[in-house]
Amino acid sequence: MRKIILASSSIHRKKLLKQIKLKFTAISPDIDESRIKNEPVNKFVRRLSIEKAMKIAVLKKNSIVIGSDEIAVVDNKILGKPLSKKVAQEQLKFISGKKIVFKTGICVIDTNTMKKFASVVNYDIKMKKLSKKIIDNYIKKEDMLNCAASIRIEGLAISLVEKTSGEDPTSIVGLPLIRLLRYLEKLNYEI
Repeated sequence: MRKIILASSSIHRKKLLKQIKLKFTAISPDIDESRIKNEPVNKFVRRLSIEKAMKIAVLKKNSIVIGSDEIAVVDNKILGKPLSKKVAQEQLKFISGKKIVFKTGICVIDTNTMKKFASVVNYDIKMKKLSKKIIDNYIKKEDMLNCAASIRIEGLAISLVEKTSGEDPTSIVGLPLIRLLRYLEKLNYEI
């Protein structure tokens, strides 16, 4: 039986894999996540998911390695993790009343054959108009400094949302499980 390895240190991705009862180990790939100049957004997020998976895949035998990366795009601007409350406040003010497209890259590699599947899953969120009071309250109550665009949808951010749409709601948390399960099936890995 091939081992499953998550090429990530994300607690949110780990929770998603536990949700589908998948036994796995997690290894942080520690790659440079910088965007290449003029790199198209889909190519960027797909490349990062592949690089994360490949960094671990070349080191492990008899395994299936999962790499994933997520970015948020608003008005053609990429919003990453805020990392500070000040940046979170700026991001939330900027996205107020707008549509955010969360782009989640996923890559799955079988280390025995080096067969690989990779793609990008989009998920749209239309934000409510956010007052300063709502933004301040959200920042005070939610741990979202490591979430793209300051949105932790599995938490309090759901109260900031007007509507959502997309093929896979788990992609917004950072790992599109529907696509992952499809890739595992193609690699003859039974859940």
